[in-house]
Amino acid sequence: MSPEHSKFEAVSEALDTLDRGVEPDRAVLRDAVRALLTELSRRTPGRSVEVRIPPFGAIQCVPGPRHTRGTPPNVVETDPMTWLLVATGRLEWDEAVRDGRLRASGIRTDLSDYLPLTPE
Repeated sequence: MSPEHSKFEAVSEALDTLDRGVEPDRAVLRDAVRALLTELSRRTPGRSVEVRIPPFGAIQCVPGPRHTRGTPPNVVETDPMTWLLVATGRLEWDEAVRDGRLRASGIRTDLSDYLPLTPE
């Protein structure tokens, strides 16, 4: 994951790039995704939900029953750009789910209460 001191620098850079109408560089997007996943796991420790952002990362978070084998019952999965937008509050969770840009299966997978992930 991204170093602690530069955790949100990549997020800021990716959002600034988007604001200029350009897609972020792959390395910047990767670092931004990983920084946001790290922040989510820090704020919502646990192992009941798996959040997958292929190909850049996956974490387990949210308190509750721990999953240990096979496919977890609570899975969130989306592409890196959608994760960047949802995690920073530029795209609403419900809209991303409704549009099929974000898949959330399981009773614990609504992460909207934990978003957006902004520096504290």
